Amino acid sequence: MAAPGKCILVTGPPGVGKTTLIMRVLESLKALNPNLKVQGFYTREIREGNGRVGFEVVTVAGRRGPLASINNPNPESIRWPTVGRYRVDVSSFESIALPELQIREDTNLFLIDEVGKMELFSTSFFPSVLRILESDVPVLATIPIARYGRDIPGVARLRNHPGAIIYTLNTSNRDACKERICSQLVDLLPNKN
Repeated sequence: MAAPGKCILVTGPPGVGKTTLIMRVLESLKALNPNLKVQGFYTREIREGNGRVGFEVVTVAGRRGPLASINNPNPESIRWPTVGRYRVDVSSFESIALPELQIREDTNLFLIDEVGKMELFSTSFFPSVLRILESDVPVLATIPIARYGRDIPGVARLRNHPGAIIYTLNTSNRDACKERICSQLVDLLPNKN
């Protein structure tokens, strides 16, 4: 089981800057230790004009693929699960994200953005996250805020994990959260070589 403090979860309302925060944390950590071995992925909005039309999954190494869309041309997409108006391409998500969640001997940090409803449509995703938590490798992940007082079951399990420290992000505490998370991870990660 992940030791206390080795699972850092960032939560907050949609659009508050969770992804931006963890990417800034990653930039700061890489500046301190260019040899840091990070695995994982983040999600990015796909926009057309002023509107969001979908999301893509992007690995730390730069591989990318569709996660969800409102206008997927694939005829199979009619059968895909939905979150709001978005159809989730589980197969694409798994092909990009799951290889990133394999525990390797030289991995120093896992970055997971996000453990949310779309990602949890993959039946292999949450078991992979749990395996990482059972390892000794620190995790920096984002989770959605509970809506109407209810959490998604997998998210609730992470939120209640004994090794988890939760940062609830808002517009006034983003910079302070970044500094605290960076400081915490610097203490957990290997020193520069």
